[in-house]
Amino acid sequence: MNTFYSEDELKALGLKSYGENVYIGRHVILYSPEKLEIGNNVRIDDFSILSGNIRLGNYIHISHFCGLYGGDKGIVMEDYSGLSSKVTVYGVSDDYSGNSMTNPMIPAEYKPFSTQEKVEIKKHAIVGAGSIILPGVIVGEGSSIGSMSLCIRDTEPWSINVGIPAKKIKERSKELLILEKNFRENRNSEY
Repeated sequence: MNTFYSEDELKALGLKSYGENVYIGRHVILYSPEKLEIGNNVRIDDFSILSGNIRLGNYIHISHFCGLYGGDKGIVMEDYSGLSSKVTVYGVSDDYSGNSMTNPMIPAEYKPFSTQEKVEIKKHAIVGAGSIILPGVIVGEGSSIGSMSLCIRDTEPWSINVGIPAKKIKERSKELLILEKNFRENRNSEY
């Protein structure tokens, strides 16, 4: 048995849309496949959970045991971005102050301070193993989040960020843009 769904099985999942060369592990959980948009050349590894509005660009990798909880506002991963294993991205979060009730079984009217904000992971951004990204964060173009980091605020483009909370420690090289240009030229592709 193949580890990834076949083309016929992908069609049967009820995805909002998907491109070519898409690999979704047979043990991935899709809570709302009708809200999932997938570009070309995307791989989602087993034991990941995707829920809510999610849009994945081209040449994306989501490694094993990731959780993407987009809610209504959504999560966007732009081209060439990726999540290492056990990354969690929250577009929604309950309020933990005691001013709201919590958990998905409670109606929204009893959770007045819960948060729903769009998360954006920009082009060429990479998030290291075990990291967490909270609602409303924009992971800037080309920026990287080190393993086991907690990202509670936007990151600068082309920066390297680590820690709890994640903080910029230095600039990230842009050499990969030359590689992207060569890749696109050699593949005669805009992606």
